[in-house]
Amino acid sequence: MKSNREKVASEVFEIEAEAIKSLNSVLNENFDKAIDLLLNTKGKVVVTGMGKSGLIGRKFASTLSSTGTPSFFLHPAESSHGDLGVITEEDIVVAISYGGKSSEMAALLGFTSRKGIPLIAMTANSESDLAKAGSVVLSIAVKKEACPINLAPTASSTATLALCDAIAMVLLEEKGFKEEDFAEFHPGGALGKKLLTKVEDVMHTAQSLPLVKRETSFKEVLDIMTTRDVRGVCGVVDESDELIGIITDGDVRRWIGRVFDQEKTRDQIKASDLMSLNPKRIDQDELAQKALYLMEQFSIQCLFVVDSQSSNANKPVGLVHLQDLLDAKIA
Repeated sequence: MKSNREKVASEVFEIEAEAIKSLNSVLNENFDKAIDLLLNTKGKVVVTGMGKSGLIGRKFASTLSSTGTPSFFLHPAESSHGDLGVITEEDIVVAISYGGKSSEMAALLGFTSRKGIPLIAMTANSESDLAKAGSVVLSIAVKKEACPINLAPTASSTATLALCDAIAMVLLEEKGFKEEDFAEFHPGGALGKKLLTKVEDVMHTAQSLPLVKRETSFKEVLDIMTTRDVRGVCGVVDESDELIGIITDGDVRRWIGRVFDQEKTRDQIKASDLMSLNPKRIDQDELAQKALYLMEQFSIQCLFVVDSQSSNANKPVGLVHLQDLLDAKIA
């Protein structure tokens, strides 16, 4: 049997879920008009609102800015004390107020009206001053709040947040906003690092590359595999410096048994005897995250890197190891 706490919490979930579902009724010609206004604005989206509506507005402005629609939050009480100057005639204003009668918003509504600045009104009161001033009105009305005394903004603020998120995601989709764009706006986060770091940023190059020829002796192969920055592996290239094979510690161990069986001496073994053909490789311009994906997919710990734009697209220009990706916080 549920405790009273569980009952109250469960009822909140149900009421707020129902409030979000009811938003489907908002998806009409007004919603389309609001999206068109936001898509076509030459300036920024100015979001405003008091109290809980203001908190939702701040989040909305932040979400828009991080997904390709420049936006900022303007406190309505501050707007009448000089901050109206931040709004230009190329901007668009989104005003949020459940009751639509916030006195602090009066100056801002008058300003947008005088300047002919488009105003998207989010309110539950279609007869309010805000609704009358709006170029477009989007209803955020809910049947009831999740608050037991039906006073604290709960279901209404949740529904408003969901509507704001829906608008932001529609704009993101129609603007063709991609992962790479998101990463540009979030360079300091883990996601940004994953989406901005390329293979060439983490690979080993030049003298660090463990490369040998077909005829390289077994002894020299071992020396290179144990002295270069990335140990336990080397690539085999042909006369044109194109990658044709790879030698790993596992290849060496497997061939030791065969050498004994065939009674070959160490001096008779060449790199071509040890190598595995057609090693996996990756272009230097690929995301480091893709290198990690390939390593996981093929259960390998390193990839030779090539430059597909060069005259010799199969020549190794680098080597990336799983440890490099771990160090770069990609994995």
